Amino acid sequence: MNIKKMIDNNFRGNVYIVQDKEILCESSTGFADLANEVPNSLETKFASASAGKVFVAVGILQLIDQGKIKFDDTLGRLLDIELNNIDVDVTIKQLLNHTSGVPDYFDETIMEDYEELWIDYPNYKIRHNSDLLPLFIDKPMMYSKGEKFQYNNSGYVLLAMIIEKVTGMDFDQYLKINVFDVCDMKSTGYYELDRLPAKCAYNYIYCADTNDFRTNIFSVDVKGTGAGGAFITVKDIINFWLGLLNEKLISKELVSEMLNKQSGNGMDTEEGFYGYGVWIIDNPKGKDLAYFQGCDPGVSFLSEYNPNNGIISVLVSNYGDNVWQEMRKVREKLYE
Repeated sequence: MNIKKMIDNNFRGNVYIVQDKEILCESSTGFADLANEVPNSLETKFASASAGKVFVAVGILQLIDQGKIKFDDTLGRLLDIELNNIDVDVTIKQLLNHTSGVPDYFDETIMEDYEELWIDYPNYKIRHNSDLLPLFIDKPMMYSKGEKFQYNNSGYVLLAMIIEKVTGMDFDQYLKINVFDVCDMKSTGYYELDRLPAKCAYNYIYCADTNDFRTNIFSVDVKGTGAGGAFITVKDIINFWLGLLNEKLISKELVSEMLNKQSGNGMDTEEGFYGYGVWIIDNPKGKDLAYFQGCDPGVSFLSEYNPNNGIISVLVSNYGDNVWQEMRKVREKLYE
């Protein structure tokens, strides 16, 4: 089977699929730098939006593994910031599985476009987790802690701040040493848009009125936070999965908890449930599937692990192309 032919001819970005040590699909299309026609390659570093939540989850689980914090530790105990109307008894576990109810600075149930955030608050101000606090710290709780599942960006900003408080390190430096370096993820990191290293792809937004593209430099945080924003390569993501599954990062017990249903109702069968930092798709025919994903203006990312056949897929586009549609084809062709 020519798996490359599964992928839409118009897809721009990288697709990398492996099974054990065999590469099933390796594809790079589109331009990392459109104006200069620099093509994407397997070495291209792509923005991954909310996918970075999985790294923060692992960082928190490492601290739990080490006995430095516990699942039932609370915001009030761990952070020494003024929480205002935020419930001080919200727990680590509730932040991890999106049941905290803390006010979300980007509430996807009422906001459609991430760019809206920067109308009154310039995106270039966002270089640390604490820089996001003004966007949500004065708002009321969305619902009582533990009441329900609702995907929440602020919760992971607070988790990253907890990593910083407990370790005394910037969260991205902690993750570099304790996650990325451990998994040989040499190209992964949280880079500032005005200081991008070599081989980073620009992200492009199509402008219908002028029939051309603009970059997303005014549309997203200038540097990633606990809510997302890591730059990755597709091979680095494979290395991350292998490190996680081979227990190089956290204990077997916590890997199992992370990749099992912790919250959500599964009403949307494709979206599924939530573990810790990952989404879980219910699989009545075998073990559940786990994936993490990200979507920003000009950014789309999805990576999935199927424990039933050992396939790991990574799809990323720096044009916001539909990685979810392409992943459906992968499941249809390779999972049965």
